[in-house]
Amino acid sequence: MYSGAVARMKDPSIRTLIIERAAHMLRTREPITLRSLVSQTCVSTMAVYTYFGGMDGVWKALRQEGFTRLTDRFALVRESADPVHDLTALVAAYIGNAIDHPDLYRIMFDETLDLEDHQAADAALAYLVRAARRGRDAGRFRGDADPRRLAAQSWVIGHGLVSLVTGGCLPRRTLDDGAAMLTALFIGAGDGPDGCRASVEEGWKHLSIPREGVPDGSR
Repeated sequence: MYSGAVARMKDPSIRTLIIERAAHMLRTREPITLRSLVSQTCVSTMAVYTYFGGMDGVWKALRQEGFTRLTDRFALVRESADPVHDLTALVAAYIGNAIDHPDLYRIMFDETLDLEDHQAADAALAYLVRAARRGRDAGRFRGDADPRRLAAQSWVIGHGLVSLVTGGCLPRRTLDDGAAMLTALFIGAGDGPDGCRASVEEGWKHLSIPREGVPDGSR
């Protein structure tokens, strides 16, 4: 009978714990060392080597995790018969993901950190590009509308709003302006005003904002 030790399976929750701890420390500008990273957690320094191969692996995993969670969030947006609704819903999902994971969100765009998969950002953008292309092919946008450009402009609206809100520069209620911004963008790209407003209104319902964790900005 084989009596050797059975290899212990890695616990994904430990990997997530270390990543989220590192992301929080970066955002709060705490000095990060191997020991400080695992302090106040239930894991030892050995866990960093087990799950990441060392601190260099942690840095690479940080940005990657942000984009992984974003694409997972995008994948939850089911494609409908209305591409303008879908493009709006994706922007709403982008904002929701940033609010749910504010520490990782800030690190996603820190180019001083490497990425395990350098195509991660393009993979996320591809969801918006597909919706924009479907909108053009369906006649909602002009035939000369560039799907990638329209997708990028949609992303910029969501990114700008949620960055300012999560950073405490603008009140949470400012996110409500996103629907009007997208409507203006899509009408400018050729969509009819009435149909556009209806599609955006429905797509924007995918945005669910928690009452805690995002500054109200009463100033």
